Amino acid sequence: MDRLIYTAMTGAKHTLGQQAAVAHNLANANSTGFRAEMHKLRAVPVQGEGLATRAFVVDASVATDFTPGSMQQTGRAFDVAVQGKGWLAVQLPDGTEGYTRNGSLELSPNGVLQTRGGLPVLGDGGPITIPPDTEILIGKDGSISALNASGAQNVVNVVGQLKLVNPPEETLTRGDDGYFRLAAGGAAPVDETVQVAGGFLEGSNVNVVDQMVTMIALARQFEMQTKMLQTAQSNDQAASQILSVR
Repeated sequence: MDRLIYTAMTGAKHTLGQQAAVAHNLANANSTGFRAEMHKLRAVPVQGEGLATRAFVVDASVATDFTPGSMQQTGRAFDVAVQGKGWLAVQLPDGTEGYTRNGSLELSPNGVLQTRGGLPVLGDGGPITIPPDTEILIGKDGSISALNASGAQNVVNVVGQLKLVNPPEETLTRGDDGYFRLAAGGAAPVDETVQVAGGFLEGSNVNVVDQMVTMIALARQFEMQTKMLQTAQSNDQAASQILSVR
């Protein structure tokens, strides 16, 4: 009885958490560079004297699906997509380094290259500054070339280099802000093998059909767990009646 109650109770609780994660994935089905979250449950016995029959369900693994999304051509000079594995490095509000696949970039009023959320994009020497009145071109290696819009228009200068990294996926952790970080802290080294495509953006890797099927399965799972609690209550009432007759 104890095992039934505790497993069903905690299973229902964490199933609701899984539904929230699936809903979050569906909400970001069109978000640039988004990586889907994956959750798995498992039963864990409660430690302690007299508790051997009880087991909790825990959300044992919160993982990320790192499968690349589809490439979408935009033709916009400040759009960039990482090809294959790799990440763009950005400077987080606390000064640490974060990583993203969202290459929809823009210029701040001061000419600093930044994300749509206002985070500076890091280069080989810190945040990248673009000279005014220039047209830019982002190369495959992340180099940023600037062409003067006026004056000597045939002069092309390399004004920066995107910091492209490719740390092992198991060393990354997702923050509440959606940016990834190294779980151990610090900054990842530059990986010269990572390439990007200028004028492209990477779509979300969320499979809407799979997520909808998962949502339906979770709803049925939650219903089954609540029915198990009702069954446990009915069994307890029946057992109490039998004992009271004796």
